[in-house]
Amino acid sequence: MKTQVAIVGAGPAGMLLAELLRQSGVACVVIEKHSRAHVLSRIRAGVLEPGTVEVLRTHGLAERLDREGHAHDGMKIVWAGREGFFIDVRRHLGKRFVAYGQTQLQEDLYAAADRHGTVVIHEAEDVELHGIDTPRPQVRWRRGGEPMRLDCDYIAGCDGFHGAARRAMPRDVLREYEKVYPFGWLGILSPTPPLPDIVYANHPRGFALASMRSPTLSRYYVQVPLETRLEEWPDERFWEELKARYPREMADAIVTGPSIEKSIAPLRSFVAEPMRHGRLFLAGDAAHIVPPTGAKGLNLAVSDVFYLARALAAFYREGRSALIDAYSETALRRVWSSVRVSWYLTNLLHRFPDMSEFDQRAQEHELAYLRSSPHAQAALAEQYAGLPFEDAPPG
Repeated sequence: MKTQVAIVGAGPAGMLLAELLRQSGVACVVIEKHSRAHVLSRIRAGVLEPGTVEVLRTHGLAERLDREGHAHDGMKIVWAGREGFFIDVRRHLGKRFVAYGQTQLQEDLYAAADRHGTVVIHEAEDVELHGIDTPRPQVRWRRGGEPMRLDCDYIAGCDGFHGAARRAMPRDVLREYEKVYPFGWLGILSPTPPLPDIVYANHPRGFALASMRSPTLSRYYVQVPLETRLEEWPDERFWEELKARYPREMADAIVTGPSIEKSIAPLRSFVAEPMRHGRLFLAGDAAHIVPPTGAKGLNLAVSDVFYLARALAAFYREGRSALIDAYSETALRRVWSSVRVSWYLTNLLHRFPDMSEFDQRAQEHELAYLRSSPHAQAALAEQYAGLPFEDAPPG
């Protein structure tokens, strides 16, 4: 098989890249290790930044999002059971977020691929990347025991943190930065109406988050030790603990119900540099992981793909390679901005096991400062909304 761009990974990053390339007239093939049903079953993020929403609308991928998504204006922060304050992104920036589950976005991207005949190969075993330093790189895999090979001009590694793409980068080229946090998030998805706002809570019992996927689907989290086991947390215990971390009036407004998904996620920050070597590009979780505190993971995947699709389109349509050469540097500016705000919010809102009294007092006064300062709130709103996508330089 031959194509112009081989895309490894059929998650949102890979499938969005495939659609953007198709719209630019660039041929591609998507290779995915899991079945389509498995990819569609994954429960992930659901808060889309204004920039992400704009990319989807511009490329005709937001019809269902605009119909079913739940627009909201920012986030509320409460602490120690007190009344909190609202970071009003709409007021400060004139922009809105949309709560729309990654599963629904994944369905939309598959539907687009089906309409246009995009080649997506599932259940590819033992995927390997070869010749990334040569003009004709290859992706090799097995399917049903048979060896397969795809020749291409470029490879886009969109196959996640544990995928083959980053492993193909030379070890003397790749630099990795990582911070592992000493706690996790226990989260549930519940078919219950959410609170009207996304609400972060800093409480002596630990962090909590009230989020949403739709007007009838809620997502809640509580901070737990890393050694926590799911079987220790029946639904009743979760709801009781969640409500204990919110002010009484807000806790009373939380509608409880059965969980349809429950999981524990460890928190880490991770960045791999550079995001391009030879004919290989990294995008999405293959290049970076952020704590979910800032709701940045899916949004960063979209900005990576936006920059990469633009660069490849410029190369194939106009013969310009400048955007390809600048891809890693351009994408990493937005990556590190999101990593920083996620790190800031994680430190601001969680109770760390080794916190001293000094640390606790400093954290409380940072929260008090945010509550009292419109300028600090505006700065946080700007970062929480995500940096604007950079325009392509002329020429």
